[in-house]
Amino acid sequence: MRYTALEFYKIRHKKILLMIVFLLCIELFWAFMAGSISLSRDPDAVSWEVIITFITQMNGLFLPILTAVVVSRICDMEHKGNTWKMLMTASVKREQIYAAKYMCACLLILFVIVLQLVATVVFCQSKSVTSPIPWELLIQTAMGTLVTSMAVIALQQWISLAITNQAFALCLGMLGGFIGITASLFPGMVRYFFIWSYYNELSPIVMRYIDSSVVYVTRGLSFPFVGGLLLFGVLLYTVGNFYVCRKEV
Repeated sequence: MRYTALEFYKIRHKKILLMIVFLLCIELFWAFMAGSISLSRDPDAVSWEVIITFITQMNGLFLPILTAVVVSRICDMEHKGNTWKMLMTASVKREQIYAAKYMCACLLILFVIVLQLVATVVFCQSKSVTSPIPWELLIQTAMGTLVTSMAVIALQQWISLAITNQAFALCLGMLGGFIGITASLFPGMVRYFFIWSYYNELSPIVMRYIDSSVVYVTRGLSFPFVGGLLLFGVLLYTVGNFYVCRKEV
């Protein structure tokens, strides 16, 4: 935790929180605007499931980009300041710094997810959605989003620390956002190979088209997918940690 606190101290002037709030406001505005349009068309048809679905769809677009920006800002200081050698002379293991950066990024994304949940509850309450707050669905949505983000962070951190030019990591984030928002159009066996598609795949609610109408079906959180994605995230973290910590500085 000491090194994680140090990472937060190092980024205190990076305006990361400002960027997080800015991108999150854009995402929530887009999702809630879609919810407001649906409410104006058919007030009786709008439910928590509709709003949660809009949020998870927007997560597929915005969170890969937001994650790329956050991780890039956290890792870029080691390249610009050439601090790896300084850390080694201070008897600090690179594995410890790698883990601290990963934990720092995960905590920032967790902060984003919590803000999303609070904003979703406030929006639905302001629109007088009659059904009670579905805490189970909200928690499952948060869990799926966090697990997916942890795997994405592991990939982004590997790229950000392995390649000095952060344009590559940011381009990967934009590519991930494109895949995340369009993954539902891919065949099932194809989209499973892209970690960004799991922002939608791990949603506890699925949207179906039945007789020319849209139906929102609650399916719960897929724990086999969660377990598989966690293992893949551990693999990405392990490989990235091994590569970066043995790279010459």
